[in-house]
Amino acid sequence: MPPPHSTHPPSPLPPRPRLLQSLGSCSRRAATYAASSPSPSPPGWPRPLRYAVLGAGFAGLSVAWHLLKQSPKDSRVSVDVYDENGVGGGASGVSGGLLHPYSPKAKLLWRGGEFWKESMDLLRSAEKANGTAGSDGASRDDEALIWRRGILRPPTTEKAADILLENAQSCLQSCSLQVLDSDAAQRLIPGLRVPLNLAIYMPLALNINPRKYLQALFSACQNVANEASASSSEQKEFNLYNEHIDNLHQFSGDYDAVIICLGGKASSLPELTNKLPLRTCRGVIAEFRLPSDTVEKYGSRSPSILSDAWLAFQGPRTVSVGSTWQWKSDNHDPSVSDEEARSAMEELLPKASAVYPGISKWDYVRARAGIRAMPPLTANGSLPLLGCLNDVIGERSNSAFWLVGGLGARGLLYHGLAGKLTAKAVISSDENMIPSEFTCWKAVKASR
Repeated sequence: MPPPHSTHPPSPLPPRPRLLQSLGSCSRRAATYAASSPSPSPPGWPRPLRYAVLGAGFAGLSVAWHLLKQSPKDSRVSVDVYDENGVGGGASGVSGGLLHPYSPKAKLLWRGGEFWKESMDLLRSAEKANGTAGSDGASRDDEALIWRRGILRPPTTEKAADILLENAQSCLQSCSLQVLDSDAAQRLIPGLRVPLNLAIYMPLALNINPRKYLQALFSACQNVANEASASSSEQKEFNLYNEHIDNLHQFSGDYDAVIICLGGKASSLPELTNKLPLRTCRGVIAEFRLPSDTVEKYGSRSPSILSDAWLAFQGPRTVSVGSTWQWKSDNHDPSVSDEEARSAMEELLPKASAVYPGISKWDYVRARAGIRAMPPLTANGSLPLLGCLNDVIGERSNSAFWLVGGLGARGLLYHGLAGKLTAKAVISSDENMIPSEFTCWKAVKASR
């Protein structure tokens, strides 16, 4: 995937009407300024609501979008996003990009339909901002934001096949499951190996370019701010700052609320050290391409493959294969050493070849890595950690601190609903807007 880039050239940041006494020595360099400087507010207007969102990945941009969209009419709102690596520069930008509401065993996830709907709503907003409806084989794949070709899951063990068949009995209408035999599966993907004469097909599941999607969602946030500021009844600002975040004190008092969406880096903040029940897991993804002199290519209508390894095909000659799982890693470097890449290939290629032997004809191009923030397992699965952090931090502040964390390996599915629920709670200053299943982690943590 190409490196992240801004979809709009940077604009000078006009002076912002706020005091930053605690940040006098800090340099706040705006990477992008979304809305033109608003005109002076009419007499009697309330002061602006100021929100800081820490992180420009799936969670951060979802929160920013919903804060801008859900803020009260006739209001003044400013949303500042902070990320030293820019849009999609962290783990979100190197994720696999396969979107569906099921577990690898095809079991519908808890509130899977709602998670799916909210993610689809965000994708549509990003597509609109990007000026494309995604790739269905007709548009250029190297420019695609979304590939709408479905996902195929061929089990490799009898136990997995039994579970898949059982779960296929109930599925979402908006993302159905179909049971295929070998012939039907191989018509979809020529050369596919179907060890047990069974495959589960999700025709409406999506393969998304994570970095391009995040850039498009960022543009969608810009558009919301611009459109609102063009009206006479409301003013909205949206800013992105490429700045390292050392601690939460640097934001205290400057914002009504600070929403932490830093993934695996959240636990490294001094105020949150040893206070979040998160486990880190580094994952490596390998990218392959077909040699230019190879006549055969991956079918323009063929779905991606989900097995012991996943194969996310992005056009006829490019595929990403993932992912490895290195638990308790604190290596946030997206670059991958030759040794780490070699180890990842030794793990991933046999799994990929077990269902798609043709991968042996593809050339290795590069490997990328990111840190997942994995939440604890609950009765409803591994759910994101949401909620107000003021009691967790245990320090008095003029700002309210909130968390969207632990999206784990399903960040693309979880980010829409997690961002929407959090934005509602932040705007209303009421944590009860968030279902208790997402906030109960605080009680468990406090009891330890």
